[in-house]
Amino acid sequence: MVAPAGRPLLADANAGQLARTGAQREPILYASCVDSPHLANKPRVVVAMSGGVDSSVAAYLLHREGYDVIGVTMRLWSADDRAITPDHQGCCSIDDIEDARRVCQTIGIPHYVLNVEREFRAHVIDYFVAEYQRGRTPHPCIACNDRIKFDFLLNRATAMDADFIATGHYARTASAGSGLHRLLRGVDTGKDQSYVLFGLTQRQLSRVLLPVGHHTKAGIRQLAVEAGLHLANKADSQEICFIPQDDYRAFLRDRVTPQRGQLVDTAGRVLGEHPGIEFFTVGQRRRLGVSTGERLFVTRVEADTGRVVLGSEADLIHSGVRVAGVNYIGETEPSGPVRVEAKIRYNARALPATLEPSGTDAVLRFDEPQRAITPGQAAVFYDGDEVIGGGYIEGPEG
Repeated sequence: MVAPAGRPLLADANAGQLARTGAQREPILYASCVDSPHLANKPRVVVAMSGGVDSSVAAYLLHREGYDVIGVTMRLWSADDRAITPDHQGCCSIDDIEDARRVCQTIGIPHYVLNVEREFRAHVIDYFVAEYQRGRTPHPCIACNDRIKFDFLLNRATAMDADFIATGHYARTASAGSGLHRLLRGVDTGKDQSYVLFGLTQRQLSRVLLPVGHHTKAGIRQLAVEAGLHLANKADSQEICFIPQDDYRAFLRDRVTPQRGQLVDTAGRVLGEHPGIEFFTVGQRRRLGVSTGERLFVTRVEADTGRVVLGSEADLIHSGVRVAGVNYIGETEPSGPVRVEAKIRYNARALPATLEPSGTDAVLRFDEPQRAITPGQAAVFYDGDEVIGGGYIEGPEG
């Protein structure tokens, strides 16, 4: 393998940095390197490449701008994992890794594959399972961003002598006059992914590049065609990457021993029995296991009692939302109630609300009542296109 001139090989960079920090060195599964002259006037950037069109074009755009680009694909689970089937339509499969390698070869940049299975299992899969056991509905992509892409990978990028990391997220960053770094929605409102990035800190934002967020999805595909990338028309992944056929219940059954419990109405009357709280989420109407002649929905999941509470659609409607674990992008809590627009699920519209901050907790009061406020999901606050911050929903307020 040939290292880019003026820079050490990845293995050497890892060895030096990790020796200084005392961190455990992650195995490099394999690498494909090309001669890449060191660009003295441009910094090095590590691009997280999933094998999809967005991250591929991110690498292409940065390379075109003259950055010293290294493509890195993180292997999140083993090819022989019994939970993964050959027809899986999520990201990060063996085929996706090969697609990322081919893109790097086309662009003319080095490509490395890092084994991140242990970290992914601890911080994403275990979290996913534990949240359902707590009667909550997790968002694994947020956990992956927080703990893998913008924590683990940023640390590894430092070991690779890189100045920045980049991803294919549809979001933007900007610098304010005060030196603060801002997080903004992507210009393609239909693809905007700023919701899942609310956990970014100022330190992280100072080293993150999001080139895709300045383009529409159609524009990204056209750029892929212009760049001669073989995956220009590759379909977007639709499933959670580690959940085969999007069947999270089957995934959970392989990993937990559910406890049966009671299905009750909002007055506490027993309606039936359920197979485990892990298989229910607020707002759910199907697979309830009981029929009363009325349209029933899951309105609450009680991990402490093991009960699943069913009620009418009206019982799902609330104006207030309790939020915990709040992160403010500017790292300064508002001094009092502030008007915002807020989203309480990924595909929802941001709607007018009043944010009442209280340290790492907050209450959102929407102007119009919201349906199915779901513990474990994220609530994200906006001022126009700018992300103010966000946190995790604890439940309805009041």
